[in-house]
Amino acid sequence: MTHSFDALIIGAGQAGPSLAGRLTAAGYTVALVERQDFGGTCVNAGCTPTKALIASAKAAHTLRQATHYGLPSVGELTVDLAPVQARKDAIVAASRNGLENWLLHMKGCTVFRGTARFLSATTMQVGNDVLEAPRIFLNVGGRPARPPLPGIAQVPHLTSSTILALAELPAHLLIVGAGAVGLEFGQLFRRLGAQVTIVERSPRLLPHEDADVAAAVHESLAGEGITLRLGADCIGLGLEDGQPVVQVHCAQDASPSRGSHLLLAIGRQPNTDDLGLANAGLHADARGFIPVDEQLQTAVPGIWALGDCNGRGAFTHTAYNDFEIVAANLLDNDPRRVGDRLPASAIYVDPPFAKVGLTEDEVRAAGTPALVGKRPMTKVGRAVEKGETQGFIKVLVHAETDQILGASIVGVGGDEAIHCIITAMYAKQTAAFMRRNVFIHPTVAELIPTVFGELKPLEAKPAA
Repeated sequence: MTHSFDALIIGAGQAGPSLAGRLTAAGYTVALVERQDFGGTCVNAGCTPTKALIASAKAAHTLRQATHYGLPSVGELTVDLAPVQARKDAIVAASRNGLENWLLHMKGCTVFRGTARFLSATTMQVGNDVLEAPRIFLNVGGRPARPPLPGIAQVPHLTSSTILALAELPAHLLIVGAGAVGLEFGQLFRRLGAQVTIVERSPRLLPHEDADVAAAVHESLAGEGITLRLGADCIGLGLEDGQPVVQVHCAQDASPSRGSHLLLAIGRQPNTDDLGLANAGLHADARGFIPVDEQLQTAVPGIWALGDCNGRGAFTHTAYNDFEIVAANLLDNDPRRVGDRLPASAIYVDPPFAKVGLTEDEVRAAGTPALVGKRPMTKVGRAVEKGETQGFIKVLVHAETDQILGASIVGVGGDEAIHCIITAMYAKQTAAFMRRNVFIHPTVAELIPTVFGELKPLEAKPAA
């Protein structure tokens, strides 16, 4: 059966449902197609479940530190993973069900369940239904990548999605990959009581961040008893007595790491391989992403790509901003562009790491004359009072224009405090402006004006 609409939206992740809401409110008839769970990665296998687990792990960690706060020891704390998972599942279900209910009752929106595949540039097939529309919006998201590691076909392993369904706590969790996924799962399972070993090919954590950031995160994780095996030049997988083994180095320190469970956290890939893109005249790049312009239009007029499938951002906030860009251009005559947004992100280890704009290394590489301000969390009253003094606040400023170039915060509350700087950068405010702000005491953010008041020339080479 063929159905005609004004617009097709493929995927109910962060961009799709909000776009459906705007389009239907503007009088469009919309078909929204979802083949799995409403809410996409963020709600079902990303932000929502992982941050719920991180909150439980933080509570367990705080209980074990009771004596540091002048409280009686709780003794040996053993965590039963089942109720922790149940709490997480309830939070996920509430979010997913609420979104699904909204879409199912949205006037002007028809929901189809199944996998959508292009028949032409204006038609897609979903099961026995053919959907046609002059506008098609792809919001198909991504999934954990399965790298071609030696032995991967023979060794049972977890992904960032399947680990969320574990019923029992691993005795020893091996993690291959030290990106955001690997670090967050590593710390939360360590705090819940598992032994954890992280294997990473790079010689240090967070190779795309500044060395001081990487060192602070390394110190935090190692201090909690996580084994970090870096510079792994010969990663391979195997089994011994039915349990996973990870080979780390071919020569130096050739001893493998052994554990009870294995998590592969080596990137993600877009869900574009089964869309039948060629039938619409579209072609993905070598990594599977659908190329788009600054307004998220593909090479084929009438087709847009939003969220994780377009290679222009891999975060919930960038996916939602993709929706805003498309809606502004299509409905509001407001020419918003991808290039308008600042690169900003966070990794939710504890203490968290958040950043915006350029890193020191990027500023040096560009040859930009710059100033840097930095203050350790040991000098932040709120951090001292909370007993969480790891990390620092760092800002980068153009030495000639006084414009803010970037900032990094590793420390308690840093994922919230960074927004003071993000807002100032969007407003194109200067370091002088930031110095005149008066923030509330006692907060972590109140020290940001002070950091902007302690600027020094950025050295041509990073300090050893």
